[in-house]
Amino acid sequence: MHPDLSPSLPVIPEVCAELWTSAVRVLDANWAGDHTVPSRTLHPHQRSWDTAFTAIGLAYVNQPRAWRDLGSLFAAQWPDGRVPHIAFDPDTPEDAHFPGPRFWNVPAYAGRPALSSTGLVQPPLHALAAWEVYRHAAAHGADAVQQARTELDRLYPRLVAQQEYLGDRRDAGGGGLASIVHPWESGLDDSPAWDEALAAVPANPGPPARAVSGATHPPADTDHARYAGLVLDYQDGGYSDTGLAERHAFVVECPGFNAVTATAELALAQIAGVLGHPSEARRHRERARDVTAAIGRRLWNPETRTFHARDVRTGRLSPAHCVSGLLPLMLPDLEPDRVDGILAELRSERFGLPAPSHDRTAREVDGRRYWRGPVWIDVNWLLRRGLLVHGRRDDAEELRRRLVRLAHRNGHFEYFHPEEGGGLGTSAFSRTAALCLDLLADRSAPAYARAA
Repeated sequence: MHPDLSPSLPVIPEVCAELWTSAVRVLDANWAGDHTVPSRTLHPHQRSWDTAFTAIGLAYVNQPRAWRDLGSLFAAQWPDGRVPHIAFDPDTPEDAHFPGPRFWNVPAYAGRPALSSTGLVQPPLHALAAWEVYRHAAAHGADAVQQARTELDRLYPRLVAQQEYLGDRRDAGGGGLASIVHPWESGLDDSPAWDEALAAVPANPGPPARAVSGATHPPADTDHARYAGLVLDYQDGGYSDTGLAERHAFVVECPGFNAVTATAELALAQIAGVLGHPSEARRHRERARDVTAAIGRRLWNPETRTFHARDVRTGRLSPAHCVSGLLPLMLPDLEPDRVDGILAELRSERFGLPAPSHDRTAREVDGRRYWRGPVWIDVNWLLRRGLLVHGRRDDAEELRRRLVRLAHRNGHFEYFHPEEGGGLGTSAFSRTAALCLDLLADRSAPAYARAA
């Protein structure tokens, strides 16, 4: 086994200093004036999921940039509340990334010019990011605290609108969970969790999405053709969410996406408390409990004792054991037997720490293909949060050490081989760098964490 993945040694101060310096260097290099790009080559536009993770890291080194990043993304919010998964930089050439603005063909909206964003969303981690930036403001002085309070006040209604969009328009199954209409919305693009649902999607014969610059181990061409077809199908319906289960070929309830949605409600409860809205804080906590209960009702498989994605059109749970099924661990109101099931899955030969994106023992596992086997820092950061929420501080600390050593030894890569430990994808990835800062700086548990 690669030393990065073996039981970890203590992280020495020299390692921490080197990793901190290199992480800050990556974030500085990827700053584009009013937002951070995930990377200068592979992902040259602002991305929703990435912006949230990046703000969490910027909270330590540049609070104004953290708020600017979040504000820039929410300036692209649609009137219906959705936050697009990509906000396009008009100065970046169309062919720098596929699919580009013309492929999405989004009309002008809310003062935004045409072709300025996509019509998809990603997991709503932004409320948690905003809370984390606010929480660390005091370390930067009185002016930073005042700015943070102002920024929370400005962002709060936009964050609420984002949640209301997901809870209302995207509840395609009618069971209290948000549905994703494209694998890209999950943040776990080509996960085996989507294989069964995706198999029913016609492949679009148009241009190959493999044209993405710098991709080293992209999804298969057939999957890309289906991804393009789903975009065009959603686009043909005017990006409307009416009647999704009847007219759209891919409608899936993802346990990871909905776990983040419930976590966002918990963060909004904390934000509402700071802003002096106690009744709103109670409403957000109730909403978090409701989503947690719905995840338990609809996505739990008692035979595997873990969570799986649900195809809304067929009612079937995916048979794949994927890291998305472990993410409900973040929820403090998860029933104890469900917590025990996730912990058993996490400790099994299928996963381990750090957790790979897919079952290590599965026939279709591929340690080099995006979400079909590699280790990602971001979902492991979420899992670490879940361990802390449920009082598993020793496990959380062990995971923190392993992630720090993995990044220090290999660099701020997009993802890592699950056995060899080597870096894969782009080599200067913002959200890996940002989360390294948080892993180095903060070992505290969330305020709503349970005792062991």
